[in-house]
This record gives sequence, structure tokens and C-alpha cells, in this order.
Amino acid sequence: MTCSPALPPLVALAAGGTGGHVFPAEALARELLGRGLRVILVTDKRGSRFSEDLSVPTYRVASSALGRGWFKTIRSVAVMGVGVVQAHFLLRKLRPVAVVGFGGYPSVPTLYAALRLGIPIALHEANAVLGRANAALAGKARLLAMGFPKTARVPPTTARCVVTGNPVRPVFATLRACPYAPPAEEGPLRLFVVGGSQGAHVFSRVVPRAVALLPTPLRQRLIVTQQCRTDDLELARTGFAGGGVEAELLPFFHDMPERMADAHLILCRSGGSTVAELAALGRPAVLVPLPHSHAGEQTANAEALAEAGGAWLIPEEALTPEALAVRLEALLTMPSTLARAAASARAWGTANAADALANALLESLDLQSAHVLP
Repeated sequence: MTCSPALPPLVALAAGGTGGHVFPAEALARELLGRGLRVILVTDKRGSRFSEDLSVPTYRVASSALGRGWFKTIRSVAVMGVGVVQAHFLLRKLRPVAVVGFGGYPSVPTLYAALRLGIPIALHEANAVLGRANAALAGKARLLAMGFPKTARVPPTTARCVVTGNPVRPVFATLRACPYAPPAEEGPLRLFVVGGSQGAHVFSRVVPRAVALLPTPLRQRLIVTQQCRTDDLELARTGFAGGGVEAELLPFFHDMPERMADAHLILCRSGGSTVAELAALGRPAVLVPLPHSHAGEQTANAEALAEAGGAWLIPEEALTPEALAVRLEALLTMPSTLARAAASARAWGTANAADALANALLESLDLQSAHVLP
């Protein structure tokens, strides 16, 4: 009788569909697969698969954000309960050695189901403030991996905390090797404006007007690439045309990492993954935190990179065309200042967070032997 070889350990990753959750999960998946483990992704109905070049089985369970009002709250709890049951049967069937959650309510059903089944859980927090889902589960996690050196709201009952940084996509590790080139005298000035996965209306409204206020010689050198919501494209296009500025406007850029690397200055939000990508590349940025993040995590993220010397923070309420024009003129006319910020961002960041996270995870689960391919 021939015995079948034992399968490598299976790790389940629980993440939502936004880039802030999916990108770190995908980076860890690549690292674990490279070490000979098996990986699955568990997400909700809005969740997306990983990149087409990464073959990871994907499963979906029900989840819902807590709504306002008693009816929406009851409905959300009911949906989450269904998700816990679905995740329970899935995990009992597949028998992972651990479940790693990347924050957000879509991770909650799978993590709760894992705890009920006695499966160890680990958490990764991408922001400088612990999110509600991770805060609720941190006391029961075998490991809490943090993307920022200082993370607020970590419960004192958390068993083990490790600063790993935020895993970024492999392309950022490749582009990290490309040094920042500050703008040459009289040469083009490349400004890249990006507002997250769905753009930011405030950027479409303010940036064209700010650019129109710049001195003519500076404006004539400026090349703007901006992500806009579809509804805002005409607003932004009209504004840039009125200022005589060359601008490429699209709702989404498929080559976002390359455009970030090519920019002299980036204007963007400050989600955890965005800040990690800026720092991995080593590119200077003006950060405008999302003002309605529930715990001020985007402001905390921006403050961390700004304190490291790699960015400048402007609160959205202070982002007027006049204020932005002053900041842009000051930065774009001082290449040495941009170069110092780029160097500071790169020194603060890392492209090895996925490796550090995998090491911490395997050590916490006593699976160091999986580091070597069979």
C-alpha cells in the first residue's frame, strides 16, 4: 500500500476587496507560496481575487458593516452571523493551520469562525491606529503585526506585537531600486495626483484652480497626471485647460506604481498601503488625509511619514487653491528639498515587509521548517 505524501500546511487569508486590504494580503500570499505553503483567500461578495498571475483559491462569505439605526444594525449582525456559519463549515473542511486577518469588517466572520474551531489567528494592521475589527480581536490573536512603528489603540491583552511594515506588491520592490531624480532646471515638472481607489472629488475641484495660480514659467513646465472620478473628469479637464496646463486625466491607472515612481511630487490620500508604497519607492508627497476616517487613521499615517521627513501634510479643510498653489510653488522650485524628502521616505520605508510578516507568522505558529521548500 502506497501512502500519499502529506500536503504542505494551509494558511487562510481573510481580507476585504479594497486595495488597502488586498495588496498586503497578496504580498503575504506570494511570500508563503514561495516558502512551500498553501494559501487561500476568504473575502466577501465585493472582494476581488488576487492578480491574475497569482493562483490562489478564493472563497466568499457573507459580511456587512454595522449600519446606523436599529434596523440596519440588526440586519448587519444577522448577515455577519450567516458569514460566521459559512466560514465555520469552510474552515472545518479545509483545516488551515492559521487564519490571518487584514482588518475591515469582511475579515471578521472568518476570524470568529477560526476562534470557535480553535484555529490560531494572526492580524495585520496597515494603519497607525488599530481598526475596529482588529481591536476587537487583538486580545485573542496569536500575533498582531503592525505596519507603523507606533500604532494607537493596541489592547494591553495582545499576546505578541511585531512591527513588520506594510507588505507592498513586488513591483514596488523592483522600482525601489530606481533612484529618485529631482527635476532639472528648466526641465519638466511631473505632478501625480491620486485619490485612492475611487479618486477624490476635492482634488478635481482644487488642483486645477491651484495650478492656474502658479507663475507662468512654472506652469509651462508642469505635466499633471491625475486620477479623477468619472463624474469629475470634465470639471478637472476644463480647469486645467483654462490654466494652459498639460494634464492626463483618467478614472484609473493600470500602471500606478510606474507613474508614482516617475513623478517628481505626488499629491494623494494617506491610507496605510499608499504611505507604504510611497516609502518603499522613496518619493516625496503632499498628503491630504481622508477627513472622515473613523479613528483618524489617515491623519496618523500622514503624520508618521511627515515626521520622518518624507512628506508634507495638509488637512482637507485647509486645502484651498491658494494654499496648495503656495505649497506647490515652494516645493517644485526647490529640487534639493524634494530630493531630501525622497531620501527620508525611502529610509523610513521598506520593501521587505512581506518577508518580515511571514517570518513572524511562522515563528508564532512554530512552523519555521516551512521556510524551506520540500
